[in-house]
Amino acid sequence: MIKDLWYKNAVIYNLSVGTFMDANGDGIGDFQGLQRRLDYLQGLGVTCLWLGPFQPSPMRDHGYDVADYYNVDPRYGTLGDFVEFSHACKQRGIRVIIDLVVNHTSDQHPWFQAARQDPDSPYRDWYVWSDKKPADADQGVVFPGVQKTTWSWDKEARAYYFHRFYEFQPDLNTAHPEVQAELLKVMGFWIELGVSGFRMDAVPFVIATKGPEVKKPKQQFDMLRTFREFVQWRCGDAVLLAEANVLPTVDQEYFGDDGDRMQMVFNFQVNQNLFYALATADTRPLAKALDVTRVPRPSTNQWGLFLRNHDELDLGRLTEAQRKRVFDAFGPDKDMQLYDRGIRRRLAPMLRGDRRWLELAYSLLFTLPGTPVLRYGDEIGMGDDLSLPERECARTPMQWSDEPQGGFTKANDPVHPVISGGAYGYERINAAHQRRDPSALLNWTERIIRMRKECPEIGWGDFQVLPTGSNAVLAIRYDWRNNSVLVVHNLDDRPHEIALAVDGTGESPRLVNLLAEDHNDPEEDGRHRLVLEPYGYRWYRLGGLDYLLRRTEGPVGGAKRS
Repeated sequence: MIKDLWYKNAVIYNLSVGTFMDANGDGIGDFQGLQRRLDYLQGLGVTCLWLGPFQPSPMRDHGYDVADYYNVDPRYGTLGDFVEFSHACKQRGIRVIIDLVVNHTSDQHPWFQAARQDPDSPYRDWYVWSDKKPADADQGVVFPGVQKTTWSWDKEARAYYFHRFYEFQPDLNTAHPEVQAELLKVMGFWIELGVSGFRMDAVPFVIATKGPEVKKPKQQFDMLRTFREFVQWRCGDAVLLAEANVLPTVDQEYFGDDGDRMQMVFNFQVNQNLFYALATADTRPLAKALDVTRVPRPSTNQWGLFLRNHDELDLGRLTEAQRKRVFDAFGPDKDMQLYDRGIRRRLAPMLRGDRRWLELAYSLLFTLPGTPVLRYGDEIGMGDDLSLPERECARTPMQWSDEPQGGFTKANDPVHPVISGGAYGYERINAAHQRRDPSALLNWTERIIRMRKECPEIGWGDFQVLPTGSNAVLAIRYDWRNNSVLVVHNLDDRPHEIALAVDGTGESPRLVNLLAEDHNDPEEDGRHRLVLEPYGYRWYRLGGLDYLLRRTEGPVGGAKRS
């Protein structure tokens, strides 16, 4: 059973080992370098690290083509280095979750090599084969414009193999009992080395039925319960965070009605509508997305909230007209777009480096229902390198200082070019400069993270979107254990005055500003009148700062939350 729902009020920081810090000077980030930067992450307020793939790989897809699930790629160090890193995180109270990429392997994985060489190999059925190319082989490609098919011919096997992603990533037959048993072993291995859970990659594809006869894949949700049971048996507070870009009509299936599948799921519906709101200053679709993803669920379940991640900003769930509005605002040039559905830029250049707009976006990230997930470098406003192919443009090395290669490495040829020159070059945008500037984005982010951790109502509580009288202004009240928090955001580049009927729980009707000194008392009609500057935001507590004395105690889990 879960001993501690730590993820409900966590701050998760996503990074790739290879682009964070290089300790040995070979131009590639490694676990020793990452370990040396843990004090920076602890100071920022991070409570959990999410690591991208670091297992041995040909690196044709940034490590998502895994060739050995039980080791560390030599470029990043050794298993010993990982254990030292894991121990150092534990000393600092930082948990670690890692990518679990089990929908497919690399075509260089020994399992696939054995499967293709011998039709009688025990590994043959670990993959999905067909003697003939299925008629729908050109349907369902994940990377339109780059990927042409989901079935490719293997000369040695003399058969077609299925690959939902690139041709060098053959799909595992995840419904096969032996494959499932092996995947549980993989999870158990890394749990023993100190990880607190897994971000499961491409979950809808992992649990889908596969084969040449499958015309409309069905989701095998019981598989998720198998994974969940295993990790909790091995480590009571280990979590599974699902990457599942699915419609709200089925997202409850990933949690399970009894909360017995995934503890966390990324909220793509809110993410996409959030960017539409940022582009148009129209919060109505965002409010609707919050409502439709608010299905009643056990209190052990949680949404993962994010702005940008290591992939493109996927806008596939928006209408064509909505998607065009977001493209026009944040990715108007064709080379800024990807796969006909998304934008491949980092957040800061998308928002034109406007500090007001950036603060608004991060304030929304930390106050929407769920657990915030921050991408490395976003805390300093890093940019992108559009000369790099596909999604690589937003995966450049961390910019630590204005020293050569941004302080990332002593090598002259890093794994990716460090962004240099211009508005987002390491000479101007780096952690060292910003740490010395009290008003810099880095220090602002540290303060906002500290305040978010002092508002567990956002991670734990029930919420209500309040009418504001303006489509540009979003107001949400959270209630939890006799305490209430109110957050208000103006997504417009013009000021707005609103009147709010707040209600909620508090000793008095006063709204105490948590980020400044302009507190707010209701007028004679009981409504609070607020004037919000362009891109303005407010975090309030209802009643006063004696809220800790008024907080009631209650059970950790079990009760339904809506």
